[in-house]
Amino acid sequence: MTEEFFIEQRGRVLVCTLNNPAMRNALSPEIYQSAFASLEEAENDPGIGAVVYTGAGGFFCAGGNLNRLKADRRRPKSEQRARVELLNRWVDKMRRFPKPIIAAVEGAAAGAGFSLALGSDLIVSAEDAVFAMSYVKVALNPDGGGSAFICRGLPHQLAAELMFEGGKISPQRLHSLGIVNRICGSGQALETAVTWATKLADGPTVALGRIKSLLEKGYPGSVLEQLEAEANYMNDAVHHPEAWEGIEAFLEKRKPVFPRE
Repeated sequence: MTEEFFIEQRGRVLVCTLNNPAMRNALSPEIYQSAFASLEEAENDPGIGAVVYTGAGGFFCAGGNLNRLKADRRRPKSEQRARVELLNRWVDKMRRFPKPIIAAVEGAAAGAGFSLALGSDLIVSAEDAVFAMSYVKVALNPDGGGSAFICRGLPHQLAAELMFEGGKISPQRLHSLGIVNRICGSGQALETAVTWATKLADGPTVALGRIKSLLEKGYPGSVLEQLEAEANYMNDAVHHPEAWEGIEAFLEKRKPVFPRE
């Protein structure tokens, strides 16, 4: 495992921590690979019955590293696409993983961090956390399955609002919409999630795996197909002048002036 993705076992629960608080636990290809490998190992480990994702430093995940994306636009599109494929492989594994996965959100889940929370089976959120599908702020489109999960869970108009504007939404509103399962006090998300995961892990593991498979099959459309479409659009976006301006403006802390040609 990379130092930015720390795992520990608590009873029958595997706790996976995004561990780069200086970067608000931004995601990277190394994390994608480590996260995928951890699920591969946990899938066949009878001592593990559930997984919890959390972030270090009181913050869940700020999404992708924009400095890395800025550098990617100078590389061949094939290299950027390969990185997105690593993310897709992880998310696809999460959906096929035959044990419950719970996201424990403190601080914020933004961009791909929101996608990661939505890709989990269950979400526990601190009462003061925020969520944002913020890609459009830098002229990018959702990846990590974010568009698939948003469209599965919300009416078209609200899904469009969240993705068109990239604004913040509270856990209280997401709870009322059935996206966030449980809200707890600030600083209590991890322990609340581990307690819940422990209860699930002590249940019938094989039956839970079958139920998870049925849940996935019950939705129209394939997450894997949506991941493919997201990857194509993200690859185009990173190399487009709109994203060049959006990312530069964000890093320079100014309002973007998007090209209109």
